[in-house]
Amino acid sequence: MNISSNPIERSFELAASRCADLTPLVYQRLSEEHPETRTMFCSQGSELVKGSMLALTIEAILDFAGERRGHFRLIACEVASHDGYGTSRELFIAFFAIIRDTLRDLLGEEWSPDIAQAWDQFLIEIEAFAAIPA
Repeated sequence: MNISSNPIERSFELAASRCADLTPLVYQRLSEEHPETRTMFCSQGSELVKGSMLALTIEAILDFAGERRGHFRLIACEVASHDGYGTSRELFIAFFAIIRDTLRDLLGEEWSPDIAQAWDQFLIEIEAFAAIPA
């Protein structure tokens, strides 16, 4: 396996070698840390929505933390649409930390200082980016 030099991308690559689907882990943690989200995904087909939402989020994270070729712009669109759903900006941003924490737990000892630092910086930058009016 060719490991990326980008620490955030590397965290996803390492996680992929341990777990075929992050979706259940991410959403379990989300519902535990933010119980108010449990009612947001109670309709038929919600598992597909969760998987799709996480896949798009990961794609946007990788672009935002990488070359910023355009996929990261989805984040600004989703800030606006989630505002329309009544989702607070705090909860919207918390989703990124939930993903980070899930990866950290999954990687265990392979969660290196450079990965931790890259994620910390990413969360600071994404919070500032999401605070910009859509």
